[in-house]
Amino acid sequence: MKHLKTLLFASLLFIGATSFSAAQSKVAHINTTQLVDAMPEMKAAKAEIEKLTKTYEAEIKTMATELQTKMKQFQSEADTKTEEENTARVQEVQTMEQSIRQYQAQAQQDLQKKETDLLKPIFEKAKAAIDKVAKALGYEYVLDSTTGGGVLVADGKDLLEDVKKELGF
Repeated sequence: MKHLKTLLFASLLFIGATSFSAAQSKVAHINTTQLVDAMPEMKAAKAEIEKLTKTYEAEIKTMATELQTKMKQFQSEADTKTEEENTARVQEVQTMEQSIRQYQAQAQQDLQKKETDLLKPIFEKAKAAIDKVAKALGYEYVLDSTTGGGVLVADGKDLLEDVKKELGF
């Protein structure tokens, strides 16, 4: 009877240990920032955003130069003009300054929208590839190991190379 209890206890321990190990989830990690930065689409998107940024900067610089020129002209002619003309000129300069600020704000909004429009499909493609590789390799959880992303230890399987292979680079 005592042997039967010991055997039963040992069997329960063995069953519990095997079911516990079977219940363990397979976890992997990937540095999504590194993955997305390596994608060819990201390089093209960054180039397009940079080009648009330079276009806006050039336009704003041109507007600012025009404003500076007009201000210098008005200052040099201020003594020869009437009070009404000088008041109108000050109003014109203020209007130009306000126009430049509005253009800057609109340019910033346009850049943010363009960046979102360009990057969203890239992130979606990366996520789909991560999902596909994780399922193919039997991982239930994939953690983002980007610095500052919350993963403190990343000794498990790194899916970066597998996902790059899935994406074809």
